[in-house]
Amino acid sequence: MTLVFFGRARHIRVNVFAKTDTGRTRDHNEDNFLVADLTRQEASLKPAVRDHEIGERGSLFVVADGMGGAAAGELASEMATQVIYEHLLTNWLADPDATPQRFAFRLREAVETANRHIHEHARSHPEVRGMGTTATAVGVLGDQLYLTQVGDSRAYLIRRNRAHQLTKDQSLMQRLVEAGELTEEEAAQSERRNIILQALGPDAKVKVDLTHQDVRKGDLLVLCSDGLSGQVKKEEIAAIASETQDLVEACDRLISLANERGGPDNITVIVARFDGEALRQSKADEAVGHQVYPLIDTETSTEPVPVYKGSPPPVPSRRSRSQGRVLVGALVLVAAAAVALALLRHS
Repeated sequence: MTLVFFGRARHIRVNVFAKTDTGRTRDHNEDNFLVADLTRQEASLKPAVRDHEIGERGSLFVVADGMGGAAAGELASEMATQVIYEHLLTNWLADPDATPQRFAFRLREAVETANRHIHEHARSHPEVRGMGTTATAVGVLGDQLYLTQVGDSRAYLIRRNRAHQLTKDQSLMQRLVEAGELTEEEAAQSERRNIILQALGPDAKVKVDLTHQDVRKGDLLVLCSDGLSGQVKKEEIAAIASETQDLVEACDRLISLANERGGPDNITVIVARFDGEALRQSKADEAVGHQVYPLIDTETSTEPVPVYKGSPPPVPSRRSRSQGRVLVGALVLVAAAAVALALLRHS
């Protein structure tokens, strides 16, 4: 984006690359990603997009991790990335005023629209009923990131070689950690870590977490599916991304490390580096992390409903599938009760 300071134009540039990998245990890839220059209306990894100036209509990065088995998860994640992008092209680019407030609203609206499309498609096609996907979509406008989150894919900001998680997992384990019932280490090892509270598709409405973050010179943005974050710690992600100037190499190294540790899931990562005269230098005391962006226009949405990503926790082999689902439901209810008790104790 071109900003003017004392009559002199200054720019913000982004260098970005993305890669996805099936992993070591899955037979197909249900992840999808999208990298787009919204101003020039191009979504690709061609050189003109991999290194571009942030225009007056911004840029877009999306990671989606599908679920539902067979081709359903792959379809859901592909629909999510495409609908989000196309909605912004159709609506955001048509808005007469390119204000941050309007951009954030359109981004959240695009994610909600993707949810409706996936949900309606599943209803009309019984063979993919139950399909869904996470979606971490980040819009860049000027020196600001606007982040929308549904599920447990993640966005990190790496500043001064340190990784800060910008998104919050919409998962059962995150709720238990926040309630003080589990440590982050215990949650990461739990057999129930794949229970997410929301996804695009299973329900007609979805509650989108909308946050924001200032961008500073030299910042690195990393978006990834849990195939990476579940195997590679954020400190390791920061070290690899910070020490590797070539973003293609950075993506390769991150995916290779996740695969070396078993590669139990599909792995997707986007790495973007920001630079330019219009960006300020970072300061040690600046706030970095999950920061809610308050929209003037608010819309009602449904409460989260637990959804499984991938395979459910193991159940005894003699139990039927329906009995297994009942057992899973009971586990969720027990965990929810623990959360409520913890909240009462801490109130």
